[in-house]
Amino acid sequence: MTQDRTPWFTGIAVSVFAAMLSTSAVAAFCIALGNVNVLLAVVVNLIAVGGLAPTVWRWRAIPVWRWVVYGAVVGVPLGWIAAIAV
Repeated sequence: MTQDRTPWFTGIAVSVFAAMLSTSAVAAFCIALGNVNVLLAVVVNLIAVGGLAPTVWRWRAIPVWRWVVYGAVVGVPLGWIAAIAV
């Protein structure tokens, strides 16, 4: 019986990239929509995350996609914080 090794270095690199990408995308989306209407920005973000969360959370069971999911889970709140800070 062979045990598969977890590719930690590659996985963490993918997670960091996914976190950076999702942080910048969410922050840019929040800022652009916030220029139109702040309440609209909050509502649209909550609906988008609420709609995507179940699908993305199921992807964490797939070996390669789990690293992307971990990065996105970190990146979305960071994007909100970045948008509020600007």
